[in-house]
Amino acid sequence: MRQPTVHDVARLAGVSRQTVSNVVNSPDIVRADTRERVERAIRELGYSPSVAARRLRMRRSDTIGVHLDPYSGGISGVVLDRFVHALTDRATPRGLGILVYAAADAYEELVRLRALRERGEIDRVVLTGSVDGDPRVAWLREVGMPFVAFGRPWGAGAPDVADHAWVDVDGAAGTRAATRYARTSGPRVAFLGWPRGSGSGDDRERGWREEMGDGAPAALRLTSLDTVPSARGEVERLLQETTLDAIVCASDTLAVGAHLAVSHAGRTDVTVVGFDNTPVAAALGLSSVEQRPEQVAEAVLDLLVGGAPAGGRLIVPELVVRTGVRGDEVAPPSALSSRG
Repeated sequence: MRQPTVHDVARLAGVSRQTVSNVVNSPDIVRADTRERVERAIRELGYSPSVAARRLRMRRSDTIGVHLDPYSGGISGVVLDRFVHALTDRATPRGLGILVYAAADAYEELVRLRALRERGEIDRVVLTGSVDGDPRVAWLREVGMPFVAFGRPWGAGAPDVADHAWVDVDGAAGTRAATRYARTSGPRVAFLGWPRGSGSGDDRERGWREEMGDGAPAALRLTSLDTVPSARGEVERLLQETTLDAIVCASDTLAVGAHLAVSHAGRTDVTVVGFDNTPVAAALGLSSVEQRPEQVAEAVLDLLVGGAPAGGRLIVPELVVRTGVRGDEVAPPSALSSRG
């Protein structure tokens, strides 16, 4: 059965379509007798105005669009999922909704964003994976849609002073704390990271280098793909070549590979610290850096609701220390400060 339209209501009430629209959206500007006639026609026909259409006319949906990265599996893939969940949880009390959409790349995402905006389904955006010269940033500015990026625009000359709003986790602070803790096992602390050129990976390596100071031999900087087998192979090779007290890793995926390598070698004295604090790290009893996605989400919403000035906000992560005897411990804030 065909659903009644605004044309049907206008015909039955003997008014124009604009008058019907006014009754639905701005009833106070319509004469009482005309409004009653239109409302009677609406009830008689069972007409239901389109919420999406009404929002489109008002240019307001109170809904935030968030891109969901393609599912990649793995151990550390849950981090963005936790952020989206935290964002949704904290947006609801503010009267905001979350609309998650998928796209294979930045240009396909632009197509999605244009369509969502044209249908009036979103009026704000949280970007993920922004880079220098990002076409999404240029388009959002052009159409005047408020947005905040989760993550610094890596690839820029100075990502910390980007000309748009962003919130990110201070990866260097996290690995400084992890390295400081790892050095309680001995001075020979390696860093297992990704190939150079990854913005977040280089940032995490920087924390290790700053904490180690001049005591960071090049041989203790290991490079691995973000897979368990690759990480395990790199650590097994290092254990054969040199003495080692601890390993700080750029992700929990790398930490699991390192854990398997030291366990297989019978070197349970070697401390392994991960990054992301995933359920897998918790199950294996590995210490890891917690990114605190709840605080990231809160900061993103503060900027979106209050107006997002250019510049960023760094969230300081926490080191979750796991030991066989004491259980989980969160390192105090002082443990995250730079060495004096």
